[in-house]
Amino acid sequence: MKKYTHLFLFAGILFSTVFISCSDDFVETTPQYSIDSENYFNSKGDYDQALVAAYDILQSTYVNVLLGEIASDNTLAGGESPTDVVGFQQVDDMIHTSVNSNLHDIWNWMFAGVQRTNYILEFKDKIDFEGKAQLLAETRFLRAYYQFELVKWFGGIPMKGDARFKLGDETKIPRSSVAEVYASIEADLTYAIANLSSTTAQKGRVTKGAAQALLGKAYLYQNKFAQAATTLESLISTSPYSLITDYNAIFEMEGENGAESVFEVQYTDVEGAGFGCLQCSEGNVAVGFSGIRGYEGPLFSPGFSFNIPTQESADAFEVGDKRKDVAILDIAAWAAANTGVKYGKGNEDTGFFNRKYLPRKRSANAAGDLNLTNPNNYRAIRYADVLLMAAEAYNRGGIDDGKARTYLNEVRKRAFGDNNHNISASGAALTDFILAERRLELFGEGHRFFDLVRTGKAVGTIPGFQANKNELFPIPIEEIQFSNGNWQQNPGYIK
Repeated sequence: MKKYTHLFLFAGILFSTVFISCSDDFVETTPQYSIDSENYFNSKGDYDQALVAAYDILQSTYVNVLLGEIASDNTLAGGESPTDVVGFQQVDDMIHTSVNSNLHDIWNWMFAGVQRTNYILEFKDKIDFEGKAQLLAETRFLRAYYQFELVKWFGGIPMKGDARFKLGDETKIPRSSVAEVYASIEADLTYAIANLSSTTAQKGRVTKGAAQALLGKAYLYQNKFAQAATTLESLISTSPYSLITDYNAIFEMEGENGAESVFEVQYTDVEGAGFGCLQCSEGNVAVGFSGIRGYEGPLFSPGFSFNIPTQESADAFEVGDKRKDVAILDIAAWAAANTGVKYGKGNEDTGFFNRKYLPRKRSANAAGDLNLTNPNNYRAIRYADVLLMAAEAYNRGGIDDGKARTYLNEVRKRAFGDNNHNISASGAALTDFILAERRLELFGEGHRFFDLVRTGKAVGTIPGFQANKNELFPIPIEEIQFSNGNWQQNPGYIK
């Protein structure tokens, strides 16, 4: 049997057994235990366990962040050699095709997230229990999150409402339009906002603020500027969030789930993983992949030297911008300032590394391969991002440049530690400043490629980017084949 995972086989196995062990071939995996999914959900505990399973897929999004950054003009693929993780190298050079295992990973795991949330929603009316509205709101946020990732990467996707996909659906259910996918996202997040609390007793769980921020972002990606401004302003005006004074502290262990964190993907090092199923790791695999090759010295641990910042991106920071040394590590300068530092050079070496998500030193007793089980959380939505999205919505929507400048300059004041770098521009010039600020503030966090695409600035900025093609990534060839011609490939890609 071929060693690839088809969406509906993958999803079908996951939900005929609820939970399974990972392997190289999901199709041939033997379940740890079996359960009749139609007779599940008999207690609140059953729903709670299913929700944990839906959250669990968030940890697989490490590759979305890593590959999204490599696809932009921020970083190069790097690695050991030009053939190290070929899928990364192809995306970096914009020569990727529908045969790319790393892109297929994103498709598979995001659809697994949709399938897990739909499992809950399909049986949402089976029993009543205290806290049900909250649980369904979290579920619908997660579905919106996974669908948002899918529509960003691949455009229109197949959808089946609140029901799980089953074998055979791939030949019957067409790809929905991009507008239809966003309509589903908007409906889920509107429900979530109405039913979620602004605070949560358990770190990492979804809040009303997270739903507001993601809805505002979904509006922004559709150029619905008035709706984005209204939604984001509602969050800002009643916000429990604030900018952390020390930008560096955000990305250290003690800064996890801090005052600036609107939504954060939780990682730990308590469960090991291997290269047979990287997405099965409870740790942030992207961190080890971004680490310094052969590193010895203080603070950091070694890694595989992928996701290498370019000289141009390092030069984009203004003099006096405190974020530069937090976002980008100049390894030569670091070695000169710290006795005993040793390191190697990998493919496409620039001397720079993505410092925000470099592996930090920790106990050697951590489970599994230390490069694959880093506990660094991913700050998926930060309050600074919310401020900059609101600034963009007010400005690009022609609504209020004054408010746009206020929110932009709030972020810049933190970056420089003074008011001397405030922006006074209006109109299109202000737009350019806001977008440039997004690059610097969110450097290394996986947003740059999609910002360039949605604002029409990718051509001529991202090397090799082709208009009317690279705005989307190709549907994996296996999915096209299994749909038996039901799903058409994205423009510019060969089946």
